[in-house]
Amino acid sequence: MSRWVGVGGWEVDAVVLGGRQLLRVRHLGYHIANCRTVREVAAHVDLADLVEVVQLAPAFLGTGRTHYRLRQLRGPGPT
Repeated sequence: MSRWVGVGGWEVDAVVLGGRQLLRVRHLGYHIANCRTVREVAAHVDLADLVEVVQLAPAFLGTGRTHYRLRQLRGPGPT
């Protein structure tokens, strides 16, 4: 699900409750509201201050084969 954070400890999460997608607004970790529309979210937080949190996978992580190949190239390491 998507997540946005803003200044001053504001957070907005897309959640599914009772089969309906809602936008959960929190401030400093405290639940403020479950909103059905972006307009309802805007009543609590300035939308221009929100940035989306994107989960990135580290580029160096791969399959076990990649890790094995790196160990081959570097050697067994210090003993």
